[in-house]
Amino acid sequence: MRRGRESLRAHMLSTGDSALSLPQIKPAADRTAANGPVTQHQAEEAVRTLIRWAGDDPDREGLLDTPGRVTRSYRELFAGYETDPHEYLERTFSEVAGYDELVLLRDIPVISFCEHHMLPVVGRAHVGYLPTNRVVGISKLARVVQGFARRLQIQEKLTAEIASSIDRILEPKGVGVVIEAEHSCMTLRGVGTPGARLMTSHLTGVIRDDMRTRTEFLRLAMTK
Repeated sequence: MRRGRESLRAHMLSTGDSALSLPQIKPAADRTAANGPVTQHQAEEAVRTLIRWAGDDPDREGLLDTPGRVTRSYRELFAGYETDPHEYLERTFSEVAGYDELVLLRDIPVISFCEHHMLPVVGRAHVGYLPTNRVVGISKLARVVQGFARRLQIQEKLTAEIASSIDRILEPKGVGVVIEAEHSCMTLRGVGTPGARLMTSHLTGVIRDDMRTRTEFLRLAMTK
């Protein structure tokens, strides 16, 4: 893992991070309206169908309440569709006493689901920015990560969405996001490699373009 971290750090220091063009995030209500409503009963019936497809009986005692439990857990795990992460960043503080150094929140838990297999993606995010004249409450950085993570995702897109949101709303001098996560779609099935972790990064502004600032961010974010 240490060798992997050093390789990623060396690559990013030499080349920076590739920019991604992101679509505008639509409010959850608009997506629901476009796709049509799904009732609780329909969702539970879908779970019952999957149980039958797997080869079991959804009417046996141990599985009777499973469809309800699954749909309730999914409502929590996919709560990101019911929020707009950008709203978490709208309340800022300008009384920073001239502070103009990096702000970095490390080890934010990431719990997401791979959009290709609907299996868990679990890891940590390290989020930092170089403020101009305002900062945001640190809990809001964690909420932005959760808001985008609690959806069907790929890690590359998740990393860029978090950075783009902070960059767009706070307008800082630069943003840096690094995510390292284990993907159940390759650890529990397929290639079967437990412990393998994917690392992604997205850097903007001076954190991307200024070597000293990029070095400082990566050192703070990735040194254990």
